[in-house]
Amino acid sequence: MRHLLAALSALFALLAVPAIAQQPGTLIAAEPMPGTPPGTQAWRVQYWTTNGSGQRLAVTGVVAAPMEALPPRPRRVIAWTHGAWGVAERCAPSLSPNFFAATAGIDAVRSGYVVVAPDYIGLASPTMHPFLVGPDTAQSVLDGVRAARAIPGAAAGSDFAVWGESQGGHAALWTAIAARAYAPDLNLVATAAAAPPTDLAANLREAGDKNARALLLSFALHSWSTLYGFSMDGIANRANQGIINRLAQNNCVSLNAKPKLGTILGILTVARATRNKDIARIEPFGSFARANSVDAARVPGPLLIAQSSKDTIVAPSVTRKFAKAVCRRGTGIRWIEMTGDHGSSAKDSAQETIGWITSRFDGNPAPNDCRRI
Repeated sequence: MRHLLAALSALFALLAVPAIAQQPGTLIAAEPMPGTPPGTQAWRVQYWTTNGSGQRLAVTGVVAAPMEALPPRPRRVIAWTHGAWGVAERCAPSLSPNFFAATAGIDAVRSGYVVVAPDYIGLASPTMHPFLVGPDTAQSVLDGVRAARAIPGAAAGSDFAVWGESQGGHAALWTAIAARAYAPDLNLVATAAAAPPTDLAANLREAGDKNARALLLSFALHSWSTLYGFSMDGIANRANQGIINRLAQNNCVSLNAKPKLGTILGILTVARATRNKDIARIEPFGSFARANSVDAARVPGPLLIAQSSKDTIVAPSVTRKFAKAVCRRGTGIRWIEMTGDHGSSAKDSAQETIGWITSRFDGNPAPNDCRRI
């Protein structure tokens, strides 16, 4: 009861804030975080954003910066867009005691960057997380970069790069698409995506790990049906729909923890139930997946894509097809090919990615690997 009263009290306090103070990108709070890596200071932040319908929402994240004297000029910023942690409110990265160890983007603080790591809408905030919904996610990222500028100790500037992994690779690409129109006060310098889902239906269909595919499909189906009222009748019977919803509601992704028996059985059931189902052919999910896939023609450069040839969750063939489509549009790509597993995509390419981003900030010509993709 005490927690419920505290949550209601916080909600009423936010609703009482004048509309002028609820502008997207306005910082609500910044609380210093303990246990930061050496040489790093960080704040757990709350700020205002909007979803694709224009609704104002209070969301959370982390801002990290070097622990040193304030520079004479604003610091360069990297927006780190995280991979799939789940769709339940409690799955927010900023709530995890493993946040710093699990966040590859934090490595950039050692190179002098401010790192802005949004939770996205619905993680650590009381609304359904719009899983793989491009505009909603991009806006929460851009507003996080805006909000970071209000933290004096961060000294964050308006020039930023965006770098993400897995679900966050999708978020990074959508952030690049939305940046100029949604946040003209910011200057996007570079975009980097590690193992990004680009064609959502193809990725859910062609991923080699059928169990991971079943869990991610459960996240998507639960999120989209809850937010938009989509019926799952064309995908699963009522009993299996219940299993899909419970999988999404009760599970956060943890790479180092063994799943519970109930989770294993649920995933196996969903995998069997959806074995021959292609959401690209089932409406309204097919149209929604296409609308939230990444349009190669809209992604600006400079662009880096890192992809493991042995990835069993984001199909390498789908990523390569997307990269080729970007190249045909005349946008050069820095292509990094790896051989590790999906979960280490960003860490395996971190040093090269941070170096590439720094070179873009320095104004050097971007390399173009389109001929060898």
